[in-house]
Amino acid sequence: MAVDLSIFQSQTAEALRAEGHSEGHSEGLSEALLVVLGGRGIDVSDEARDLITSCEDHDTLTTWLTRAATATTTAELFAPHA
Repeated sequence: MAVDLSIFQSQTAEALRAEGHSEGHSEGLSEALLVVLGGRGIDVSDEARDLITSCEDHDTLTTWLTRAATATTTAELFAPHA
């Protein structure tokens, strides 16, 4: 008996897979950011942790992760740069 697998090829299924991939990538960047900050001994308040873990923007998370290499506080991490 053949099984119809076309549901896994629909546009909706593709969109859900892409969304899941994006969310997983954001979670990975958030986790990496928290690891770097913790490893550098930078205090991360609950508010900062919530901001980091709720962010889903890849570019923002990448910017924060790059800044985490030299920042001494989370305020420096989140500060707008020109």
